Formats: sequence, C-alpha cells, structure tokens
Amino acid sequence: MQGILLVDKPADWTSFDVVNYVRRIVANVEGKKPKNCKVGHSGTLDPFATGLLILLIGKEYTRRASEFSKLDKTYEMTMRLGQTSTTGDPEGELSDVANTVPTEAEIVTALEQFRGEIQQIPPAFSAIKVNGVRAYKLARDGKEVIMEARPVTIHRLELLDYTYPEVKLVADVSSGTYIRTLVEDLGVVLKTGAYTTELRRTKIATNSVEQAVAVKSLDVDSLAVALTS
Repeated sequence: MQGILLVDKPADWTSFDVVNYVRRIVANVEGKKPKNCKVGHSGTLDPFATGLLILLIGKEYTRRASEFSKLDKTYEMTMRLGQTSTTGDPEGELSDVANTVPTEAEIVTALEQFRGEIQQIPPAFSAIKVNGVRAYKLARDGKEVIMEARPVTIHRLELLDYTYPEVKLVADVSSGTYIRTLVEDLGVVLKTGAYTTELRRTKIATNSVEQAVAVKSLDVDSLAVALTS
C-alpha cells in the first residue's frame, strides 16, 4: 500500500498520533508490524491546531517528503488580545498584558506591516532542532533556547472578523512561517499582547482540507479509496 493521503487532523491529536493511527491500518492491510510500515507526514501541526495534514505512505513516497514540506500554506486563525501565552497558544501559561481595545482600523493597519517578506524568530516551543535537540524539549526542561530570526513571506494577511478580544484572520504564508509567532508579533504592535486560540490549516499549495478525510473515519477500505498518487 502506497500513495498520498490528505487528512483533516482533529484538535488534541499530535501529527505523530495521526501517523501512528494510519500506520496501524497499513500494517493490518500488509500483514506487517506497524514499525515495519513506512508512513510519514510532510509538515507538522501543533496539537491544538486542526486541518490539512499530508501523509505519505510507502517507501517511494516517504522519501519525497521534502517536496511537500516546502510548499506555501493557508491558515485561518483566531487571536485573543489582552494576554500572552508562554507557548503562544492555549496550552501555555497566560499573562494579562493590557485591556486596551484597538479599533478595527488599527488592526487593519497593523496587518499591513506583516505582508511580504519579514524576519521572524521561531518560537522556543517548536520542532526546530537546536544542537540536535528539538527546541520544545529544551523549553519544557526549562533550558534557555536561543532562536535566530529568519526570513519568511506572508503572501496574504486579511481580517475576517473582529469582536474584542477575538480577531479572526486568514493568511497565505511560505513554508517555515509560524502563525503563533505572527500573532504574538501583532500583539506587540497593537500594544495589547496576543496569543493564538484557534488555528486551522486549510490549504497546502493546491491541496485543500475539503479534499481530506477525517482520521477517525479511516479503516482498511476507506484508506485504500482515499489514497492518491
């Protein structure tokens, strides 16, 4: 069994949870132990996030992971003003910053500063490796994590809705862009603080979440049907 599988990742599942779930189904089909089945993903999603995850099944496809990991992506997000989070999302420790209520015009103006190529410092709670160790593992151990700024491109950043303290946005971004960091940086510009409460990946290049299958609906038969080449 081999091919490309588009999955709609649910909240509270890690990307690795999804891979393991599908690997067990593949193992059942092929009569192998799960550890002997090649299944991988081409770009992780945070546990609290939902949306499109591209899974690659079989040796021929898993070796092509880099082809999919560098593609542009589209996200819909909700940012909450007035507070920050140690992780940039609902899983961290929250701190009050300011109760200032920006106008919609002020938010639109702030968004303009982040379109195009920008310098972004990845979050300490990320999967980036620092001296061979995942940054989030160092951060969880209370160790200092120094991340260097790197260029990313925000192709589109638009306001969808604003009802204080929640701001809903949509963004088309280059590979390597961290939405949690983008939201935190917006909070700095607005002088309110901000963190991401909801995050959904809706597109990876031309692949849409509307084409994806729900993880829990997968079984031996539906997996075979959902695979593409």
